[in-house]
Amino acid sequence: MIAIGNGTPDGWEVAQFTSADLVALGDYGPRYHLRGLLRGQQGSEVEMADLWPVGSYVVLLDGTAQQLGLAANTRGLAQHFRIGPARRGYDDPSFVHEVHAFAGRGLRPYAPVHLRAAAANGDLMIRWIRRTRIDGDSWDGLDVPLGEEREQYLLRVLDGSTVVREVVIDQTEWAYTAAEQALNGGVTDRVVEVRQISASYGAGAAARLTLG
Repeated sequence: MIAIGNGTPDGWEVAQFTSADLVALGDYGPRYHLRGLLRGQQGSEVEMADLWPVGSYVVLLDGTAQQLGLAANTRGLAQHFRIGPARRGYDDPSFVHEVHAFAGRGLRPYAPVHLRAAAANGDLMIRWIRRTRIDGDSWDGLDVPLGEEREQYLLRVLDGSTVVREVVIDQTEWAYTAAEQALNGGVTDRVVEVRQISASYGAGAAARLTLG
């Protein structure tokens, strides 16, 4: 498994691969051809680039990525870090000093999937399937664990960048009535955006569907 990004704390895509073939030994290290690539893992599909530019950082993940143990009230705040060998003291010259602010992406709910709309007597039934960021790989249960304190979604209808309707609901479907559509100026080219809500993070990554 690898993570690829631009070196900043946010915006990393996680991908799996089946094999890596050594292509060349370059000035900046060995070059590999990755086969059987499975992109956008662990909810990182929202960070996917069509083509990562030359010079992007690639980090080999030799295990499950761990959330940095920071207090909730420090999320988004710039903090100072000393990074170096564990066997040496923090004042050792081998340590480097970095200042970073972390958004807590490991706490962000994954974007829902299979967002769809179906007409029903003039109304639009909007439905989706939730995902989970916690223990979602088991096939034993009828559904994946919720992974949050309670089930809640933020749904928005947008006209361009303008929000024309916003609701918070506790189920994976919503009826956009004909009357509401008329008040919002119709549905042509409107975009429905759905995010799962986390008590610790807020609204998560969005699933989007263009109507009309």
